[in-house]
Amino acid sequence: MAISPIPHWFEGSEYTHKVAACIMKYGPISRITLAQILGLSQGAVSRITSDLIYAGVIEETPMAPGQGGRLPKDFVRKNSQKAAQKSGQKENTERRGRPQTGLRIVANARTFVGMKINTTHITAVAVNAIGQIVTGCHDLPLDDDSPESVVDVIKQLTMDCADEAVMSGLPAPCAVGVSLGGHITDDSVTTFAPFLHWSKPVEFSAMIRKATGLPTGIYNDIDSLAVDACLFGSGVGLNSFAVVTIGIGVGYSLTVNGEPVNNPDKSYGLVGHILVDPDGPRCISGHKGCATCLTDNSIATEYSKIIGRPATFDEFAAAARASKTQATNLVNRTCFRLGTLIATIANLAMPDKIMIAGESSFIAKLGVGDLRNGINMYRHSQAAPVDFEIADHDWAMWGKAAAAQAIRQYVG
Repeated sequence: MAISPIPHWFEGSEYTHKVAACIMKYGPISRITLAQILGLSQGAVSRITSDLIYAGVIEETPMAPGQGGRLPKDFVRKNSQKAAQKSGQKENTERRGRPQTGLRIVANARTFVGMKINTTHITAVAVNAIGQIVTGCHDLPLDDDSPESVVDVIKQLTMDCADEAVMSGLPAPCAVGVSLGGHITDDSVTTFAPFLHWSKPVEFSAMIRKATGLPTGIYNDIDSLAVDACLFGSGVGLNSFAVVTIGIGVGYSLTVNGEPVNNPDKSYGLVGHILVDPDGPRCISGHKGCATCLTDNSIATEYSKIIGRPATFDEFAAAARASKTQATNLVNRTCFRLGTLIATIANLAMPDKIMIAGESSFIAKLGVGDLRNGINMYRHSQAAPVDFEIADHDWAMWGKAAAAQAIRQYVG
């Protein structure tokens, strides 16, 4: 098993790290609920949490009944005497109205830098230990996509974020998380990054650590969005969560119990070749009507044919937001196709929730009715409705997501 480039925050047993991770995800959380989720005795939870409090990782906070964090899906508090005795707890600590003490991660105990590499620029933010952005969004152009030049930009952004964090009274960053569209092994080596024109292995983590002096994890960008949602966002507590992105490319990631499903081929854009419209345009591989028709270039080409002259994606976007008829018709067609893709994912992977994100996710909001129609067309009438959300595009969110990956490994 490969060693993570991100060190652990603290030393301790496997259960010590599980307790801290559980508090991070579900806090503030009472000790009795924590014990029930993890299947530990009250004595074990007390010893572990005392050690974590002493180490400055977690802290106690007053918590009124019903005011804790989100809990795992279908979790039921076991308040019976049998359950309480099994975990070594006093049943009356859960009585209605009785004040409780909750546990939570010390938010400002650590600072992390997260950044997203794009084709033309890199965006970076600093976040605290519970994934909250604590600095402004820093952005620098990427004029040269050679690994050495990219590392130079990352070094400058890391310094900018660190300076702002320290000036705000926060600790200097302890780790860096970097996300990009591509294939990464061991969170360290980038083996394929088409948007950067990298086709050979790049020891990216080691290069950044040498430049910044900070341990650095390298992650797939869409996996990072999914992990961030499962750790700090709308995916908390869900058994499975999926992310679909549309923009320059079409991306997909699936998590189970908050962990990305791994496969050697997952980062090669395979979702882009799923059939979504038998009458749709052909992709560069010759597939007719595959999900590549959801990309910006394909939409721009289709819009150009509709209006009878060359048009850019930005022209289409402006016309769509202005509700111009031809652009609106293409929005609705695109959203129906996207709905078909969402239904396919829901039918096969059966996630509890799907997030639609990416630079062009605004299209889904413009044509949400047709998006739902596309989903319903390919779902059984008695199947549960597909739970989905449409995320507002924000590069800072992508940077935060990269930091969430580093935080997840840091807590262990």
